[in-house]
Amino acid sequence: MTDYPLSKTARHGGTLTPFQQIWPTVPQSAFVFHGAQLIGSVTLGERVSIWHNCVLRGDVNHIVVGDRSNIQDGTVIHVSTRTHPTIIDKDVLVAHKAMLHGCHLHDNSFVGMAGIVMDNAVIESDGMLAAGGMLTPGKRIKRGELWAGSPAKFVRHVKDSELEKNRGMAEHYRLLAVQHDADSRGETIDPPYPFSLAEK
Repeated sequence: MTDYPLSKTARHGGTLTPFQQIWPTVPQSAFVFHGAQLIGSVTLGERVSIWHNCVLRGDVNHIVVGDRSNIQDGTVIHVSTRTHPTIIDKDVLVAHKAMLHGCHLHDNSFVGMAGIVMDNAVIESDGMLAAGGMLTPGKRIKRGELWAGSPAKFVRHVKDSELEKNRGMAEHYRLLAVQHDADSRGETIDPPYPFSLAEK
């Protein structure tokens, strides 16, 4: 038996579990919502949000999620044994039910819903993988490119309007996390973010 518990509960209900006595690192400003699981060598930056039912398993390599990035509901993040960690830089958007494995997502990159990014693949800054796309091992989405399909291929360059929207979404999810945080503590925000559901 060990001297520490098998797991700990994060401030917003997510579960933190050690691997080889290494615990996930979660700053006070980060959000790990209930249902999320962080295991082993996982390091979150400031104001990161890990949404419900995500799994980040840093057991055979490490996972880093940079400041203000958000990992949306149901996403699974793992790593390659000894060879490829998963590195997510700042202000990255990872949409619902994505799968990331031993890859590198640069600042302001985007992975669409159910997107898959495999070992040693890279998405450069402002690069986008469309919903349902699979970026196969070793492939690289260059800055400002949109790729789609399975296997994913270059489609076109990202429009300025899309870049503006993507960059604004990091702040949107940060504010949404703040609203969830307030609700979890029985507090109110006036006005509520992003709007009042009671008035809809």
